[in-house]
Amino acid sequence: MSEYSGVAVSPGRVIGRVRTMAPPVAAPSADEKIPADADPAVESARIKEAAAAVQASLAQRAERAEGNAKAVLEATAQMAADPTLVQTAEGLISSTRVTPERAVWDAGDQVAAMLESLGGYMAERAADVKDVRARIVAELRGEQAPGIPDAAEPFVLLAIDLAPADTATLDPDKVIALVTSDGGPQSHTAILARQLGLPAIVAAKGIDAIADGTEVFVDGARGVISDEVGDRERELSEAWARLQENPLTYEGGGAVLADGTRMAMLANIGSAKDAEKAAAANADGVGLFRTEFLFLDREEEPTVEEQTAAYAAAFAHFSGKKVVVRTIDAGADKPLPFLTDADEPNPALGVRAYRTSWAKRSVLTNQLDAIAAAAQASDAKVWVMAPMISTVEDVEDFIGMCRERSIAPAGIMVETPAAAVTADRMLAACDFASIGTNDLTQYTMAADRMLGSLAHLNNPWQPAVLSLVGATCTGARAAGGDPEAFGDTANKPVGVCGEAAGDPALAVVLVGLGVNSLSMTPRSLPAVAKVLSSVSLEDAKRLAQAAVSARTADEAKDAVRAGLPILEELGL
Repeated sequence: MSEYSGVAVSPGRVIGRVRTMAPPVAAPSADEKIPADADPAVESARIKEAAAAVQASLAQRAERAEGNAKAVLEATAQMAADPTLVQTAEGLISSTRVTPERAVWDAGDQVAAMLESLGGYMAERAADVKDVRARIVAELRGEQAPGIPDAAEPFVLLAIDLAPADTATLDPDKVIALVTSDGGPQSHTAILARQLGLPAIVAAKGIDAIADGTEVFVDGARGVISDEVGDRERELSEAWARLQENPLTYEGGGAVLADGTRMAMLANIGSAKDAEKAAAANADGVGLFRTEFLFLDREEEPTVEEQTAAYAAAFAHFSGKKVVVRTIDAGADKPLPFLTDADEPNPALGVRAYRTSWAKRSVLTNQLDAIAAAAQASDAKVWVMAPMISTVEDVEDFIGMCRERSIAPAGIMVETPAAAVTADRMLAACDFASIGTNDLTQYTMAADRMLGSLAHLNNPWQPAVLSLVGATCTGARAAGGDPEAFGDTANKPVGVCGEAAGDPALAVVLVGLGVNSLSMTPRSLPAVAKVLSSVSLEDAKRLAQAAVSARTADEAKDAVRAGLPILEELGL
């Protein structure tokens, strides 16, 4: 028996056979040449055959796919059929006598560079060229093609990690669980798994030792994958399957704790389409509207009119309900050519988010103009907040811009330890705060959230992180509230919109620490509401204290889970 442990990011208990995603295709050696007596025409023919095989394989997969995955596969198949890459590679074989593999590799670089120099849409196709290049090289070598494996039966996917492009072809009807050796709890892969409701584990070292086709048991709640599948594992898997056939539901109106305390249950969205799904899931509103969707992959910022229309389309799904809009969070892993500095040595600690307004103020003021216009034309209750706030001067500057446009309530994201420990002064200068646990964890623990090697640090169960959540809520009580505006005489509102809010056990702790609302992916609403209904506010406070006073993140999590037997009943 072999058991592997990682970081649990999405619950679920399933049994399935393993399919391993091929690692990235390695660059062929530049020193290898075709034999002196080899015919370049014969070697070139191998490239044509490999390209044709890649094109046919992608086209077949596209026929079986739907939606975005179908579009991605069709575009890649078209690129494989384009003769430019093959002809460039053939020329390199004739002129330099490099191997077909190396010729395709270098040709891919040349074609990609040419497309990038053209800018705009053509530059975006450069990534497609490199994808096709890797597939042709894999075909020439007889290796598995990169990307999600294509299989007839559902399987457990093992991978080093998933690139954003890989996720477009991930079919949740085929991939029943996801386990990666890299990545962290706030990585792109982890967030995707939670959105899809896939049982998932990240940072599970040693899983490359599991042979393809091995039957395994995956427990996403515990963060364990095992190749010993016995009666107990089958019982747990069957219980989880029954729960999926009769899933928990959330009817809206807030989660009601055992003592009648009501907690607003909000959704995280990134577009009008997401807003439609959140409304269909009965979310009580939106706790985080990520506005980057309008800005990413563009050479120039969108116009005020374009932004106004996009925001209004999202607001339309929440008439009469709260929608908290986060202003643009550019920088770090979301660079923008018209706003951020690509040469920053450490962009996660650089000029990102609100800080970009120091030098390029018009991008933020234009966005606020658009939000104000969309809010005025909508029945939604629009709140606005700025990310990456570190000083009271930051708060006062941003709130001043909002007041000039009659935008209220206006608040801040608490993502830095500085904002958490001075929350009393921060909230005295604004209307509300929303805690982004992803970045707060990263900055508190000095651990890049994208690095799998730091996943054990980059964990919102860390007592230091939970202490800062508590400090923020204490600061909010000290700052006082406006009962007419917010219906709360004890404190200014503090919500949580980071991924931690979607963890049912951690949600109990957050409530116990004093937050007023929780915002998460809509799929998480039923489970969080169900678990909250099993505790009173005093229970939540007691469990929160146990977590904050624990020595380690694991001990904090274990202590809370031990006090929530409903988690085991639900397989969470």
